[in-house]
Amino acid sequence: MKINLNFIEACSLLEKNETTSVELTKIYLKNIKEAKELNCFNTISAEQALDDAEKSDIRRKQGKLKSRFDGIPIGVKDLFCTKNIKTTASSKILSNFIPSYESTVTQNCIDAGLISLGKLNCDEFAMGSTNKTSFYGPVTNPWKSNKSEAKLVPGGSSGGSAAAVAADLCVVSLGTDTGGSIRQPASFTGTVGLKPTYGRVSRWGIIAFASSLDQAGPITKTVEDAAALLEIIAGHDPKDSTSSIKEKESFLDNLNSSVKGIKIGIPKEFKSDGLPVSTQKAWDDCKKLLQSNGAELIDISLPHTMDALPTYYIIAPAEASSNLARYDGVRFGIREEGENLIEMYEKTRSIGFGDEVKRRILIGTYVLSSGYYDAYYIKAQKIRSLIKNDFNQAFEKVDAILTPSTPSTAFEIENEPNDPVQTYLNDVFTVPINLAGIPAISIPFTNDENNLPIGLQLITNSFEEQKLLNIAKNVQDTINYKSVPKNWWKS
Repeated sequence: MKINLNFIEACSLLEKNETTSVELTKIYLKNIKEAKELNCFNTISAEQALDDAEKSDIRRKQGKLKSRFDGIPIGVKDLFCTKNIKTTASSKILSNFIPSYESTVTQNCIDAGLISLGKLNCDEFAMGSTNKTSFYGPVTNPWKSNKSEAKLVPGGSSGGSAAAVAADLCVVSLGTDTGGSIRQPASFTGTVGLKPTYGRVSRWGIIAFASSLDQAGPITKTVEDAAALLEIIAGHDPKDSTSSIKEKESFLDNLNSSVKGIKIGIPKEFKSDGLPVSTQKAWDDCKKLLQSNGAELIDISLPHTMDALPTYYIIAPAEASSNLARYDGVRFGIREEGENLIEMYEKTRSIGFGDEVKRRILIGTYVLSSGYYDAYYIKAQKIRSLIKNDFNQAFEKVDAILTPSTPSTAFEIENEPNDPVQTYLNDVFTVPINLAGIPAISIPFTNDENNLPIGLQLITNSFEEQKLLNIAKNVQDTINYKSVPKNWWKS
């Protein structure tokens, strides 16, 4: 059987009876077992997956499929609550948490007949850009430089989700994106990562980091796969007060790769002397590609882009400090005993949280505290409005915006900067999109001089995912990116 199956190919094989869901599931479980060195999975649900796959095969024989995607193995970021399956957010404080309920997104996948292989490693509480903050240790990028044997970061926080798709440990995966946590790891691993419009996909049952920024989305091998998985997980959810009431759309069936007459904006603020030559070249080549395919390039300005990163790192920690207050050792999660209630809180949270999570809680508590709330938090919210307004004005002139996904390709695990601010700079091209609440996609475009993937980012206005996917498909079909990592972890 062909390796590196994408979602559509796997569905086709099942439809033609050339394989079964059980056979597919066994292949991926074997791949996971052979890829322990990558550390992609926190929990492997082998028994449950095989049982669900068997039920899918029975439904297929009886002609009672839940959907056309019934029987396809998927990986789920360990931030989605899954009934009776451990859900940890890659944190020690939730290392014994087994939810009694299912998140809306994973329930939508169950309702479509998808087979969950387990829970994927991520940065602790989705706080990180490297997947090194996980209590379970870092995920290793399946890609390696052709000039070094050093292990590379997969990006974060959805590092396990991206690495698992790139290493063929699942057909597709679910991630979450608060400031680039789907798009940045997708760029680092040569996969497609889609952050939908805020409210397009329910947040109910997803362990919260920053509630006004978090959004679930797909990580896949192709744009078609992203369209298919988005179709499954999107839709109104009355349990989520921020969920859009827009009707579900048939993103896959409505894919159209024509860009003739489409206006593509090129923001001058994303141009930087510090951008690697290979990334700049990829960006320039993609501009020419779109232009030759019939699109019109228009220079635009997003004047508050440079304010996005500091704004994000005030708002996100502020919301995190509030959301993470619930982890106190009383109702769920681990508990450290103390002589009184306050001491129990202190010990539980001190031992249960990692350094990066503590750092963001402290920053968030500080900016929300008396005397600093107006100076920092309120000001950040005002700048957020200006950033959103920048995009609104840009989309009066253009249909989409093209930028790099990340300032660099994947870097060595051991070479992460000691200064956290330097690590935060990995998100410089992605955080403005979350602050504006609009959709964006990272697609693999080419490889750099070290044979590492370079991703480019496309952005559209709110709820224009169909247009976003169409333009991305045009780029994908033109370049026909086929690079995959070598299976060095199996040797």
